[in-house]
Amino acid sequence: MLKITQIVPNTIISIGKYGSFPANTLLGRPYNLTFEIVEPSEDRNHTSLRVLSAAEIHAEGLVENEASTPDATEDGRIIYNNDGLEYEVMEDTGEVIMRTNREITDDPHRQKLSMEEIEALKKEGTGAGRDLISRLLLSHSGIGQKTAFSLAKYTLRKSRKFMRRFTVLPLDVSVLARWLLSKEPLKIMEIREETLALISSLANVRWSTGHEQYVKDGQLIERGCGRWLVVDETGGLIIATLAERMGILTSSQEDDADEHAASRNVNLDTIESGTLNGTVDDADVNTESHTRPRRPHRQRIAAMSATSNTITLLHANTQPNLSLLKYFLFDTNDPSPQHPLYTHLKTLSWLQLISPEDDAGYTKPEVLPDEILATWKSGKRATYFRKQRRWERVKAVVEDTQAGEFDGLIVASTMDPINILQHTVGLLRGGAPVIVYSPHVENLTELADLYSIPRRTAFLWDPPDPATLTSEDFPLDPTLLLAPTIQTATAHHWQCLPGRTHPLMNARGGAQGYLFTAIRVLPAEGRVEARGKFKRRKVRRDNTSNDDAAEENATLMDIDGQSETESANVQAG
Repeated sequence: MLKITQIVPNTIISIGKYGSFPANTLLGRPYNLTFEIVEPSEDRNHTSLRVLSAAEIHAEGLVENEASTPDATEDGRIIYNNDGLEYEVMEDTGEVIMRTNREITDDPHRQKLSMEEIEALKKEGTGAGRDLISRLLLSHSGIGQKTAFSLAKYTLRKSRKFMRRFTVLPLDVSVLARWLLSKEPLKIMEIREETLALISSLANVRWSTGHEQYVKDGQLIERGCGRWLVVDETGGLIIATLAERMGILTSSQEDDADEHAASRNVNLDTIESGTLNGTVDDADVNTESHTRPRRPHRQRIAAMSATSNTITLLHANTQPNLSLLKYFLFDTNDPSPQHPLYTHLKTLSWLQLISPEDDAGYTKPEVLPDEILATWKSGKRATYFRKQRRWERVKAVVEDTQAGEFDGLIVASTMDPINILQHTVGLLRGGAPVIVYSPHVENLTELADLYSIPRRTAFLWDPPDPATLTSEDFPLDPTLLLAPTIQTATAHHWQCLPGRTHPLMNARGGAQGYLFTAIRVLPAEGRVEARGKFKRRKVRRDNTSNDDAAEENATLMDIDGQSETESANVQAG
């Protein structure tokens, strides 16, 4: 069971039936440690945590065999040396087999403790749940019929249910996806963590440095590297996956430390010794030497102003749905300028991309002279400048997106992928990967058919009218993408224990999840012709055919000679 919580100093963290503890007991400790809640006792008047070792954690789940050869007994039973595992001998071959639990029937009446007694033991909370597990084992009437493996499995199951233990994990995209898949799978389109890893790998998402220069329409254009175009309807899970791969999902500790030091920076030269001792006269309070130091003026950081390593999000609503980014301390309603996504994440609607003139945010507000602005109140003047900054931001994002040359396209949407690719494939540079995720394979199969080789061949022989750009047979240009492929990935979980290795039987069902992948190419303009100097090949003939040709030529020569002789005789007569 996973539980996501935010650790705030001087608060109490509650983890449901397992209990509660002060948050300060976790601060400063590393991740991936397993703790046990220790209740107050005579020596301790508060709840504390105890770190468990790996040997203690896995002691209940492992059964170690101390010998490799069993010893025989008088009653025909075979018993392992010291662990008490019983074996039976088959009558026909005499092969030694382990005792099974096929004759054991699960009966709730085998447990002598009632629910009231179990709840009373849980409320006592002594021994962090170990006393309750011991009472359950002693009160089970069929405990002697269980094999060593079934007993270990039963004990482990009760330990996970009643032991007051928990493991602190760092919140990353993988843990968040696993938690959401068990709680709200439809919110994230039932996308699995292995599918997220495959998306970031196939899209070649990475942190890039520097700028690139290319020639377009005879002009030299410079652009930043690492620009990705995304259509995300998973609440921001795809955005978080790409940002984590690029290293811009969370702010670094160095930046936080610098900001904290700058906020606490004071000019100690203006503080007299009497101020530090608390003996300050009333007459000296208003003097210049005791003026409270002001924080240095920080230059305003423009939102969505990064030119490289950016993620441009296309959304269908007025505001994008990025609710899952709150788990990484990024609030879209009130973003922090210190967060990397404040400058590297750009958002615009489909209306702003296709027809920006019809969008109200793209309309330039009226520019007023400074004389009129000076007569306004501060609140009205702040609203005016805020509208100006919003228009400049929207205009810059729209122009940057329409310029294209993105390094990749990732789509995870319930919209028809054909309509999405009609307006987004042309914005990619040559060689950019295209990734489309869908919980089901049917719409991706139709998309792959539109970029298939037969469709591309028919398009080249009979292209549609350039004025219409699309037709019923060619809703997409099949020459823009190559190598269309549909694939999927599923990680099967296994139980790996000595003698008990098998796949888990409680895996989650639901949608499988498929990916459509392709590569953006730039088709050559005009007719492609092969040029160069080529040598004529020498054709090697068969000997039989050469002999037949020689005989045929000789026959023709004889016939010609005979005819010429006859004609000469006729003329002489």
